Amino acid sequence: MNYKFWQKNKSAEPKKKKSKSREWADAIIFAVVAATIIRVFFIEAYTIPSGSMEKSLLVGDFLFVSKVNYGARIPMTPVAFPFSHHTLPLTATTKAYWDGVQWKYRRLPGLQDIKRNDVVVFNFPEGDTVMLENQNPSYYDYVRAVGWAKANSDYTITSRPVDKRENYIKRCIAIAGDVVSMKNGIANVNGKNEPLKNTGMMPYRIQFTTNEIETKPLEDLGFVTGEMQQENETTYLANASSEMIDELKKLSFVKSAAMLASTADQEEMGGIFPHDPNRKWNRDNFGPIKVPAKGWTVQIDSNTMPLYYRAIRTYEGNKVEKKGNDWYINDKIATSYTFKMNYYWMMGDNRHQSADSRYWGFVPEDHIVGKALFIWMSFDSNGSWFSKIRWSRIFRGIN
Repeated sequence: MNYKFWQKNKSAEPKKKKSKSREWADAIIFAVVAATIIRVFFIEAYTIPSGSMEKSLLVGDFLFVSKVNYGARIPMTPVAFPFSHHTLPLTATTKAYWDGVQWKYRRLPGLQDIKRNDVVVFNFPEGDTVMLENQNPSYYDYVRAVGWAKANSDYTITSRPVDKRENYIKRCIAIAGDVVSMKNGIANVNGKNEPLKNTGMMPYRIQFTTNEIETKPLEDLGFVTGEMQQENETTYLANASSEMIDELKKLSFVKSAAMLASTADQEEMGGIFPHDPNRKWNRDNFGPIKVPAKGWTVQIDSNTMPLYYRAIRTYEGNKVEKKGNDWYINDKIATSYTFKMNYYWMMGDNRHQSADSRYWGFVPEDHIVGKALFIWMSFDSNGSWFSKIRWSRIFRGIN
């Protein structure tokens, strides 16, 4: 027995030195694995492609989104190409994942629950690619004509896996268990009005005292004068926050400014959630709607099913059918249903330029990606040279 095992065995052959190519390969593999772990479980970079969150977030903002705050979601589609979302780089349609393996929804413990007014990144709840077995009419026209439940019974909808759907970013207006509504463009949660803060945008009709308008004072307030629409010689339409309008009214050449909310009798192209012809709702007047909470039991009838049908059938994976005047869930007659997940109501700050929960309903908890933390870079495509970078927005927190 060798009692001096701690001493180096001189007779042993020296370790073979790795080749340069092997060292590089090991380094690349380590970097990819480490970056993937950070991206999946800790923090990830995103960019803002549209103006639906103006003026909180601008087109060209680059964000860091925390996976830790709400708890990192375990990948539901684990076999995927690194650093890609749903399509391979430099391709338009080639899948960057294999959906032959699908894991159940699980989430690690987080630092906090989602709170009202959090800016949240989530996967688009209906999937960005919808394929229909039937040919015509178009799906949403059909929904409006016959109702949500019948449309979902007649059509088979398939899409990408949940965690491979497009990423959206919106503000959480209402959390699970809240009652949300909207009247004349003002959101109401649990009986309390929640007007837009200084980041929110709505359309306003602005009337000036003269047709010779000074643009500099308007631009100093944050108006994009090039995007203002002229109705007549002295009247313009413009997107603005309530704080901008308060300051605008102080200008000597401004006669009036009034918010333009859709009236209750105005019908919108495509309709809004729940696409129920019995509900004459629009983007500025809807509700009240109770947001489903885990453990909450809803009574099933012709009034509630248009609101909760998709959550029960699609998000919670049940077979739902209507036979005569009765509803069946998993082939058993049902008069009530108890939800298995929490849901959220998401809306964009730029209220008339946002596709959000008003159009596709609740966002399930298994679609939640993370919390937007701060802007690390911001580019203005209309700027030139150094003015392309919005220096004042760099490292700005998101709230």
